[in-house]
Amino acid sequence: MIKTLAGSLRENKSSTLLTLLFIIGEVFFEVLIPFYTADMVNMIKAGVPLAEVTALGGKLVLMAVASLLCGAAAAKTCADASTGFARNLREDMFTRVQGFAFENIDRFSSASLVTRMTTDVTNVQMAFMMLIRIAVRAPLMFIFAITMAFLMGGKLALTFVVVVPVLVGGLILIAKHAMPAFRSVFRKYDKLNESIEENVRGMRVVKGFAREDYEKQKFGAAADSICVDFTRAERIVALNAPLMQLCMYFNMLFILTVGARIIVSTRGTVIDVGQISAMMNYGVQVLMSLMMLSMIYVMLTISAESAKRISEVLVEVPSLTSPPHPVTEVRDGSIEFTDVAFKYSASAENYALYDIDLVIPSGATVGILGGTGSSKTTLVQLIPRLYDVTEGSVKVGGTDVREYDLDALRNAVSMVLQKNQLFSGTIAENLRWGNENATDEELAEACRLAQADEFIRAFPDGYDTHIEQGGTNVSGGQKQRLCIARALLKKPKILILDDSTSAVDTRTDALIRQGFRTYIPETTKIIIAQRVASVMDADMILIMDNGHIVARGTHEELLKSSEIYREIYEQQTNGGEDDA
Repeated sequence: MIKTLAGSLRENKSSTLLTLLFIIGEVFFEVLIPFYTADMVNMIKAGVPLAEVTALGGKLVLMAVASLLCGAAAAKTCADASTGFARNLREDMFTRVQGFAFENIDRFSSASLVTRMTTDVTNVQMAFMMLIRIAVRAPLMFIFAITMAFLMGGKLALTFVVVVPVLVGGLILIAKHAMPAFRSVFRKYDKLNESIEENVRGMRVVKGFAREDYEKQKFGAAADSICVDFTRAERIVALNAPLMQLCMYFNMLFILTVGARIIVSTRGTVIDVGQISAMMNYGVQVLMSLMMLSMIYVMLTISAESAKRISEVLVEVPSLTSPPHPVTEVRDGSIEFTDVAFKYSASAENYALYDIDLVIPSGATVGILGGTGSSKTTLVQLIPRLYDVTEGSVKVGGTDVREYDLDALRNAVSMVLQKNQLFSGTIAENLRWGNENATDEELAEACRLAQADEFIRAFPDGYDTHIEQGGTNVSGGQKQRLCIARALLKKPKILILDDSTSAVDTRTDALIRQGFRTYIPETTKIIIAQRVASVMDADMILIMDNGHIVARGTHEELLKSSEIYREIYEQQTNGGEDDA
């Protein structure tokens, strides 16, 4: 896991190393200051000439400035390294997700991926910052301060033999009891983000059913659960402060009491007031370094779960990749399914598709009808290799789709999905997803064929009209027509419409299909629909049920041979050809 995350350091390695060097310099000067301060106190007490005291004071000022400069430099390089590391982590995760197949994405919820790229990365960033700064500073400070305390204080340093084990033991107990609560929070963050995402996306449904209060209660329950865990953990961690105060005051009391006795009994020959002052400073440094180490322990334990979740995304291997020597050109739009069976996971008991044998000539128009759950969408997702077949093969242009370069294959196939997706930006920018080099005239032509040009020009800004995220400021039918126009601009060898005209009227639907025949006559067109009228003029109509093709043929052939097709047709046309 550490090796995986370290791969995202890249250009920030030099800043990390510089931080470590600056921290060493800062600690070195901080530890020297009490040593020379003790000498100054003793010199003043002994009545040394002012010039000597001033000279030593000048050295102390220089050491303080040097420590300050090292600390400031360490803060800058540490900030550069940690923020750069977090940026690279987010970029690497996002890039990785872009390469995932649907099978990989199915393993992570979208809410979980958002949490991993935001909250989890922030936790790892904070932990990394503490590691390269405080985790270096605290141990060095502890070692240097303890060493100097024994060199200067002699028996007085025995206070640390008592205080250090008490503080270390207490901090370990506190961290041990706080960690389970911190670990449980991250799984609950996913639930919270999922609730937010679901609510925002389904806002129209929530308002339509007046379920705002229910959604507030659901969100409140998730937020309260996180609050309870954090509160419990923070209450335990808050014990750090009184424990630290107890050890610090015990240390001060011991040094002052025992030190005063030694000074009085030895008349300052063993230790003097300067050494007492230095021991107080070293005591604070030792205890503060232990306190910082406990903070690091808590933060690292919290971030360990976040690091694990980030690493899971970074090491996830895309289940679909291009072969070593891929085919880079799709010859035509012919499609062939041979003995195809498919299930979404190896552990699934039932096949989503089975016994699929199908040949579609290039340029043909194929309609697919079937009830909900009959696997119509699953069938067409195998064509651009969004999933791989479990058994059998799918060929496009006479070549198995597994032999193609993925980009080449998918550039030859346009899909207008059941859930149409537009992105924030102008209408023109959304359309150019189909062809980034398309001219304004080509945009207008594609939109005329998709019956979208008229309503676009009705907007005050026309093709420069801004589309909100998800296309919330256009209607469902307008969104569908924009997505169809975007697919047409690609001029693909295969065009797949997955129930993509359900929100438009039958006249507009017919005009769109007429546009297909004139604009892309050589493109293979596959139309999944719920309306018979959308596929009546297709070269072949497939009837699917329970993951299998139960009938195929033209409209006239199916009326004679397929009871399912005849029933659908009669229901939608009120019983006959005359009404149609």
